[in-house]
Amino acid sequence: MSKARDNYVLDVSAVRRGYALNRLCGSLTDPENRRRFLADEAAYCDEYGLSPEQKRAILERDWTAMMELGASIFYTVKLAMVDRKSLQDLGGVFTGMSTEEFIAAMRSGGRIYG
Repeated sequence: MSKARDNYVLDVSAVRRGYALNRLCGSLTDPENRRRFLADEAAYCDEYGLSPEQKRAILERDWTAMMELGASIFYTVKLAMVDRKSLQDLGGVFTGMSTEEFIAAMRSGGRIYG
């Protein structure tokens, strides 16, 4: 898995780079698409034309790599929900904390870094 970073910039370049990745994740709001995805994740990735790096990130659930490859958290969370992961679970991943540590940080004012 990729190392946690301080931030992920979702600029025009990242949006272009992550278009297929975000489209795939967004498609998972449809129950039939979730069923098809879970039946054969690799084939579903191929349908959306993901790059090899994006496909690997999806299949390995490398959330940090997804961000680095242009994913938007607003779409990525749709994939996380397929795995019964919350936004707080992802927040922990992105900050290098456990989910519980991340939730505690948010409850104490949201200051994660020094």
